[in-house]
Amino acid sequence: MIIQKAIEVLKIEADSILSLSRTIDHQFEKLVHAICESTGRVIISGIGKSGLIGKKIVATLISTGTNSLFLHPVEALHGDLGMVNKEDVFIAISNSGETAELNHLLPLIKDIGCTLCAFTGKPDSSMTQFCDIIINTAVEKEACPFNMAPTSSTTAQLAMGDALAVVLITQKKFKKSDFMRSHPGGVLGQRLSCRVGQIMFEASKAPCVKTGDSMMLALEKLDNFSLGAVLVIDEDNRLKGIITDGDIRHYVSDRHFDLLSAGVDSIMSKNPHTLDAESYLYDALNLMEKYQITVLPIVDDENRLEGLLHLHDILGKGSFQYNGGVHEKI
Repeated sequence: MIIQKAIEVLKIEADSILSLSRTIDHQFEKLVHAICESTGRVIISGIGKSGLIGKKIVATLISTGTNSLFLHPVEALHGDLGMVNKEDVFIAISNSGETAELNHLLPLIKDIGCTLCAFTGKPDSSMTQFCDIIINTAVEKEACPFNMAPTSSTTAQLAMGDALAVVLITQKKFKKSDFMRSHPGGVLGQRLSCRVGQIMFEASKAPCVKTGDSMMLALEKLDNFSLGAVLVIDEDNRLKGIITDGDIRHYVSDRHFDLLSAGVDSIMSKNPHTLDAESYLYDALNLMEKYQITVLPIVDDENRLEGLLHLHDILGKGSFQYNGGVHEKI
């Protein structure tokens, strides 16, 4: 019964988000253009649960390159209205569109002259008469059994805010490197902003065997380096393949009992995933997570081996230098 009820809530909220994809229209596009053309900020306001959603949307916008702030409607009426300039884009969030505090504020915002937008479930509400842009976030019903507690409606508001932030990433050509510059805090965040070449094993120190070598030599390298992989290169130092613990298990499980006498070419995985030394550790971590791997060969543009990167080194094995300070391993 408990699990069934939880599933029901999740389905209701998921359907609420999907319904937005059917109602979103040119008004959303108008809002995106208004923000991109603005020389001011995005100011978001709401009260209660909608206010909490507004704060989260502001946080997402800021972290993805859109200058934003949250303005509480009551505080605005008691002095903070001075934060608003005509160059700003003001987004008011209210599911009912009849929030008294917001509706007292909106005529004052309109007089300032900035673009006014509503996120609301009632496009014909009192709130919308003051707005230049109306984003419909209506839901069929709340997930609450009394259809009262803001659940589906706030989920829809949040999803629309995420859609806005992500579209703005593309429109403003916000890059991954920009994202990392705005998230420098924390040891892992600092590490992810480094380049692969800063922490990788150099090729001369990486476990390597040559094409044609025996698995006996590869096993010795596996044991000595304890990295869970050996790289296979040719005479010109070009990467030809990789042998991992998993490759060995698969070989043996296929009832091949000649492991020690086999050659590395018959066991290695060809064309492994690679990166170059100038890639960010952020990219390396994403690649490892996507393909469920822990080791990445690092190559140049001619596929010559430059090094080896292990997941443990990304996540903090050892210490590293950042902004002149030494941080211990995490």
